Amino acid sequence: MKQPRDLSGKELVSLLAKHYGYETVRQAGSHLRMTSRFMGIEHHMTIPLHSPLKPGMLGAILSEVAGYLKIDKKTLLGILFK
Repeated sequence: MKQPRDLSGKELVSLLAKHYGYETVRQAGSHLRMTSRFMGIEHHMTIPLHSPLKPGMLGAILSEVAGYLKIDKKTLLGILFK
């Protein structure tokens, strides 16, 4: 599955919260700091609330989440965007 090209930061935040328990810890300007304990250890990441997210930025965020979850990026795309 290909990654979407029109996804906003707010939509990504919502998807990560719904599927993997990411919670907003703080906000600085247009960036959210999120934390998840889904895998038993904390994972922190920053997500820009831009609309749409640039493809490279979205790809980097998804790769980081996939690495934390110990799954490949293609599997993560299938779960988030089915």
